[in-house]
Amino acid sequence: MERCPSCPYMGVMADNTSTPYTIEISPITKPAGQFQWAIRRNGKLVERSDRPHPTEAKAEASALAAVERSMHSAGSGRW
Repeated sequence: MERCPSCPYMGVMADNTSTPYTIEISPITKPAGQFQWAIRRNGKLVERSDRPHPTEAKAEASALAAVERSMHSAGSGRW
């Protein structure tokens, strides 16, 4: 995943710039030291984490799993 230099907690889903999806990983204050994620399509919020994650890597893995679940259910019209 490519990182935005000015946005340390924001990643682009792929090196391909034609993808409309981005994953944003951000720290949260309560509980301190935890992370959350948000998935955006063309800048519009599609889904966000419903629980805190202990590390940035675990938040990212959870977000990627959510994207994969959504891609498999894309035929159902969710996204």
